[in-house]
Order: sequence, then C-alpha cells, then structure tokens
Amino acid sequence: MKKVLLYCAALAGFLIMGTMHSGCIETTPVKPSGPELAKADSCLGCHTNYALLQEMADPDETPPAEGCGGAAPFIEPYDRVYLGGPGFERFRNSVHGQIGCTACHGGIDNTGDKQKAHSENFVRSPSSNPEAACGDCHYDIVQNVDGSLHQQGWGQKNSVAVRMGKDSFDQLPEGIHKGYEQNCATCHASCGDCHVNRPEIGGGGLYNGHDFQRTPDMRDNCVSCHTSRGGHAYFGLGVGTKPDIHLTQAGFTCVDCHDQKNIHGDGKIYATRYESTLNPACQDCHQGLEQANAYHQAHVDDLDCQICHSQDYNNCGSCHVGGEGARIPSYLDFKIGMNPIPDEKPYRMALLRRTLAAPDSWSEYGVEKMSDFEAKTTFNYTTPHNIQRWTARTKVDNGDSCFASCHVLPDEPENHNRELYLYEEDLVRDWEKVANRDIVVDKKLPESWR
Repeated sequence: MKKVLLYCAALAGFLIMGTMHSGCIETTPVKPSGPELAKADSCLGCHTNYALLQEMADPDETPPAEGCGGAAPFIEPYDRVYLGGPGFERFRNSVHGQIGCTACHGGIDNTGDKQKAHSENFVRSPSSNPEAACGDCHYDIVQNVDGSLHQQGWGQKNSVAVRMGKDSFDQLPEGIHKGYEQNCATCHASCGDCHVNRPEIGGGGLYNGHDFQRTPDMRDNCVSCHTSRGGHAYFGLGVGTKPDIHLTQAGFTCVDCHDQKNIHGDGKIYATRYESTLNPACQDCHQGLEQANAYHQAHVDDLDCQICHSQDYNNCGSCHVGGEGARIPSYLDFKIGMNPIPDEKPYRMALLRRTLAAPDSWSEYGVEKMSDFEAKTTFNYTTPHNIQRWTARTKVDNGDSCFASCHVLPDEPENHNRELYLYEEDLVRDWEKVANRDIVVDKKLPESWR
C-alpha cells in the first residue's frame, strides 16, 4: 500500500447525543409530502432520485484513502450521497431531519442546477466545524472537541513533534501538515464520520440513508479505522489466535468499555492516549485482582495485565508515509520489555508493539530525516484487545514451576522463553537500537531468574 498511517490509533468517535443545550428546541417531525420528493429541483428531490444521481455524479478526482488496514473499499459516488431505505425514513421523521439541508450543508435549495446547489457556502462535511454544525444542541460535547484524540489525533501529532525536536505539531514544516492530512487524518474522524457516515477509510459516504446513529456500529464504524490492530485482535483474525474473551463470553462492543467521555474527551489535550484519566481499566470490572491468585500477588505491581493475558498481535514498521508504506510488513509477534511510559503506567515491564515510525517517514513531504528521531521509542507501550484468561504464559505443564512459561531460564537449552522479550539483537537497524536502548531487557531481567 502506498499510504500508511504513521500510527493507527484508535476507535473513531462515539455517542454524539449528549445533554441538550438550552438553545436547542425539539420539534415534532413532519414528514414531507410525496410530490416534494418527486421533484428534481431541490436537495431532497435530487438526492432521493437514484437514477438522477447516477447521471449527475462526478468521478472521484483522488484515489481512495489508504491506511494500516489497506485501501478503502470503493463505493460509487452516487451511492455515497443517496437518501433512501429505512434509514432515510427514520432520518426524515427525526429532529435532525426537520432542520433542513442548507442549515447544516449551506448551498442553495430549490434548484435542479447541481453547481448552483453546491455553490456559495456549501459544506460537504458539516461536522468538520463541529462548533457551527453541532454546538447549538450538543454544546457539552463540542466544547471538549480539542481534547478528543479521535477528532484531533494528538498522540500521532505529538510523536512527530517529539521526533522533530519541537514542542508542538504546529511548529512542524508545512509538508508534514500536508502529509498528515492526506494520510493520518484518514482515520481521525469528525462527529459525522461516526454518527452519520462511514469513515473515509471504510469507503465514505452516508451510512443508513443519513440516519443519525447514537451508537456507531462496531464493525462498520469503529473497526473501519481500527482494522489492523483493534479489530484484527478483537475478532481473533490472526493465525493461531482466538477472539477476545470479552466478545465471546460477554458480547461486548467497543462502547461497553470505551464510553462517551473516553471517546469525546474532557477538553484537556493529552500527549498520548495513555495520559488520559478517562481510559477504561481492567480494575473497573475486575475487583480484588491483587489477591486473586499467586500470579497476581507476585506481579500485579510489576507487570501490566496484557503481559499474561494477551495473545500474539500485529506489528509492522519503518513506514514511508505517502510512498512505499510499511517496509517491515505486518507480522504477528509478542514482545515484553521495560515500560517506556513510567509516568503514565506504574509497571516495571510492559507489552510492546513495533510501530511504523522511521527517520525518513516524511521524506515524501520534504523532511529527509527527523532531526531528533531517537527521542522516542519505536516499540511502544501497547494494550492489545485480544484477552484470554488462559494463555501460553498462564498455563504450565503438570509438574512444572509456575514461572516455566514466562521466565527466561539461562540454564535451559536456547535460553528458554527468550523469544518473549525484546533484546537488542531483535532490532534490525541502528536507529532502532538507539531509540529503544532504554526498553530492551538486556542485563535488566531479575537476577533471581538464574
């Protein structure tokens, strides 16, 4: 793939319906008459006439979006804007359906001239300016949008800034801003990308005939963006892996753990998603873990939960944004290392994932080499969504010690369990060795293991 996101992140935004602002007035829906829809000289008249849309649609001028999960599926331009089906009927009879097309999209109604209809202040995606499009009724959500990782992608932006030796993304060259919008922003969504449309990386266009979804669909919205990491792990798509136990035994969707506040943010800007105090934690549901068994008693303060309860997960690396893409293609692996974010997570050791960053990631956009690349690791703290109670590390053969599946035992052939840990020898490039020098386990594993 030619365009790969620098770092995928995360679910697309959720739950647009919040506390109604005092200036928002609920109305009783009035269904438009049949003749109104039959005329092709209005917004509704054109967009409910499928044959007319096919005739008038312009071909795409840009190729489909691409991301870590590959190229977006192609959906015909006229299918993306067609108002039809039960979703459209629900929309017409809703409060949103009574607002009127031009109130959100601008342009000119009551004309059959496409250019005229889409002239003046026409806005294709109103929620790209959420304050104007959504703020009157959803003020409590919109006021926090600057702190939304889904809307803003602060984690990605901060990572690039750190590697460029800058304090903020705003200080970076114009080329990186352009590259970010063309690539990374494909998955960082506005309100409409989750609640009205398919995300661009999912093909774009209206989802369910313009019906507003209070809760986005896990597969068609969330996993459209979170394909290679979130969805791939949660649904057990990797060879030899199983679906997450929260799916198979509890039937959880994304919003069962990632609630409205977590997704929309609290207005504060966090450098990474792990800084946020709104994140879900295993302890939210699993109380008393410290004394649950001997493993927990020994390690609850030293190891993050995923070290024991995750399976193999997707990794890739050395991305050439807008060019070759990932030059270390996606592969399944499992690596434990020293915790790279001790200020955010208290554990001594953590599960790590190889990420896409490389010194020349932005060379297609005028930056041949990031000036302070080694300031940030390329194996990052990770929390794969592929949890199992019993894994290769929580099970041991009869008669074996409890640590037989996880401790590195130097006296065993080939240093038993060594493959689980990130050693310097696992790093294939000099810049990887420098960037990750503090998190490899060389000479840092407990002496007691000997």
